[in-house]
Amino acid sequence: MSHDDLRREVRDWLAAHWTGLGSVGQSMWETNDAMRAWYTKVFEARWSVTGWPEIWFGRGFSDEETRIVIEEFARVGAPGAGQDRFNLPANTLLAFGNDALRITLIPGLLKREITTCLLYSEPGAGSDLAGVRTRVERQGDTFVVNGQKVWTSGAASADYGMLIARTDWDVPKHSGLSFFFLPMKQPGVEVRPLRQITDEAHFNEVFITNAVMPVDNLVGGLNQGWRVLQTALAYERSVMGANARGARRGSADVVALARAAGRLNDPQVRQDIARVVALRRLNALNNARAKADLEQGTSSSIMSLGKLAMSRILHEEARVRTAIIGAESLLAGDAHPVADDVNFLALNAYFTSIGGGTDQIQKNIIGERVLGLPKEPELDRNIPFKQVRSG
Repeated sequence: MSHDDLRREVRDWLAAHWTGLGSVGQSMWETNDAMRAWYTKVFEARWSVTGWPEIWFGRGFSDEETRIVIEEFARVGAPGAGQDRFNLPANTLLAFGNDALRITLIPGLLKREITTCLLYSEPGAGSDLAGVRTRVERQGDTFVVNGQKVWTSGAASADYGMLIARTDWDVPKHSGLSFFFLPMKQPGVEVRPLRQITDEAHFNEVFITNAVMPVDNLVGGLNQGWRVLQTALAYERSVMGANARGARRGSADVVALARAAGRLNDPQVRQDIARVVALRRLNALNNARAKADLEQGTSSSIMSLGKLAMSRILHEEARVRTAIIGAESLLAGDAHPVADDVNFLALNAYFTSIGGGTDQIQKNIIGERVLGLPKEPELDRNIPFKQVRSG
């Protein structure tokens, strides 16, 4: 099939099936009947992951063919395609999961019938994820989990948690970790919401007490979790580097905001807006480069550039928006929707500064793995984890 024929096929299919979703009112961690129905149609037509092999619900397309599909879906505003580039749990499973787990979970993940959260950070292991102390032990045909996680977005509604936990305490910290898909809706998994500065509660702390899961829910092999985690983090940073959560009310973009405020002819405002637009464009090009380098089952340090850049873009754009509306930014609430949205975006920018690894961690990764600078000293890197001191 030629590229023109493929583009025509995608357009014809969308014309026959895409009617829009209306106001679905979903958060980024939840789904609903309308969204699930559409994603199921996309999955059944094999548009979800066109770059994957046919045996795993794809079409075996090249990168260029996949790009055509994504472009045509984007042209009409239809979601669901290109998940072979951004669906974090599905891509992690395809790369490292066993066949039983792939068959059980991947279709539901691609159809948005199954939701996930990331059980990574702990009270004593956030920036250094290799220091996690949540424990997993095998008992017969199951694994038993005990520990605590924190800053877990979407945990209250998730069906599964992508869990990094310690399975061997007698080896150095990076070598004793394993990666699992933990069923969240079971006794022994307690989720407590954390109130955020935006007055939301998407973050949670999760307490795990004798929770169980089948041995098939191990991903990537026992004590091979660090390698799996790096791939999962690369997909997460790719998504965070390419997209950012918008205003709660869907407010106008920064150019429209300046025009409505009568500030678009202000040379300083125009210069600030141009800087933000240029940074967004440069970041999009960098992300395209990173995704081109990211092969299935690998990680790319370039993803840290995009993730860090998006963090700085959001903070800079929040500063520009605040300057545009001036003293109005002191107001908030439903009676002042423009100011409320500007303040929300300013506060929510810290979400991207922290999630997926803090800005400081991204700078370390870029310095060491992209620029080749000397690594920071790690005195506990090569000793058995049970000998590592903790506070």
